[in-house]
Amino acid sequence: MRDRTPPSRRAARLFSRSSWPEARHLADVLRTETVGGALLLLGAVIALSWANSPWADSYARLGDWVPWPGGVRWHLDLDLATWAADGLLAIFFFVVGLELKREFVAGELRDPRRAALPVVAALGGMLLPALIYLAVVRTAGGQGLRGWAIPTATDIAFALAVLAVVSSHLPQGLRAFLLTLAVVDDLFAITIIAIFYTAEFHLVPLLAALAAIGLFALLVQRGRTWWWVLIPLAVTAWALLHASGVHATVAGVLLGFTVPVLARRRPDGSGTAADGSGPTGGTGADGGDGLAAYLEHRWRPVSAGLAVPIFALFAAGVTLRGTNLGTLLTDPVVIAIVAGLVFGKSIGIFGSTYLLARFTRAELDDDITWADLLGIALLAGVGFTVSLLIGDLAFGAGSVADDRVKTAVLTGSLLSAAMASVVLARRNAVYRRVAEREQLDADGDGVPDVYQRPSDG
Repeated sequence: MRDRTPPSRRAARLFSRSSWPEARHLADVLRTETVGGALLLLGAVIALSWANSPWADSYARLGDWVPWPGGVRWHLDLDLATWAADGLLAIFFFVVGLELKREFVAGELRDPRRAALPVVAALGGMLLPALIYLAVVRTAGGQGLRGWAIPTATDIAFALAVLAVVSSHLPQGLRAFLLTLAVVDDLFAITIIAIFYTAEFHLVPLLAALAAIGLFALLVQRGRTWWWVLIPLAVTAWALLHASGVHATVAGVLLGFTVPVLARRRPDGSGTAADGSGPTGGTGADGGDGLAAYLEHRWRPVSAGLAVPIFALFAAGVTLRGTNLGTLLTDPVVIAIVAGLVFGKSIGIFGSTYLLARFTRAELDDDITWADLLGIALLAGVGFTVSLLIGDLAFGAGSVADDRVKTAVLTGSLLSAAMASVVLARRNAVYRRVAEREQLDADGDGVPDVYQRPSDG
């Protein structure tokens, strides 16, 4: 029997079902992120195999090769590994910026009540791992404190790929929660990189970068999709931000934030397509998708299929040959990162969500249990892309500590994925029947009955 209590008087429900258009958008994102996660894993496997093969020297030489050795003046005398981390990852963060903008304008974060949960959970899932890291490292003598932020990040592509493989029938509410949590997590991680891992700061290049971003914003806000203008502006903003001392990937996020999410309106009230060429019937709050959806559609394959896998290829190649595994696995930095990812992320996310429900009127949705949330919290401990990036910034690429960071991130991520798989796989059989019921479309109108109210006809 349906609850006929007025919406204003109902208790807030955590992980409640979103609208049907939002569910369709989420499904599309999950499909693309699953592919990206698989390619990311492939890049990591190739890197580990290559770095521990008889051809390990060629792997090291490739990462150390500098394509443009004369670019010192512009701070572009970078080796391939750094180009992958600073250059290609800017594309990844541009897509992240587009996702963040959409969530704040037309997604889950638009409603402050719905946004409170992923924001609080993300904060808890970042604060506790950092505290665990600092406690472990300080107890062991305090060497390596600069890496405190390494276990705070969740890899959205990797986590969603694992989720799709082991538990394809979980409720959409949990999937939406993981996606939104990871997006908010990325926002905090980017802020940490910009504030705590900027070694030098040069004001003039920064102001010039902001000017280029401002011009980019002016064009996209007017619906201009001139690639021959936008791409040079984006590259210029990236290069200038890199020269300023701020990590260059921040440019990707800032550029993504400038792109409009909602479609522009014609004088007659009809929407216009992402490129301004015609009407649209998208899913934005005003009834249409803006330029953000258009650019995300264009650049997500580049990010998921090229930028992130290549970064993984250069970042995950830790050499274990001749290494004393006992010494490695008892290193304080390794223990701190693994503990932060496995226990800090899960306890921080689960605990903060429980406290939010305990001290507010929020309730879990009827179809979701705390066991489901535990599985998602464990899965959030899968850290890879941003964790490895912060490790490079904290200890220096190619250093002894950097190899330990890579080992710890890989170990912690695999343990988190394994533990989450055990929990979520047990729930998968239960929710299989729920998923089949939710897809029932008795009236054949193309919208599942569960998304329709009785008054919808």
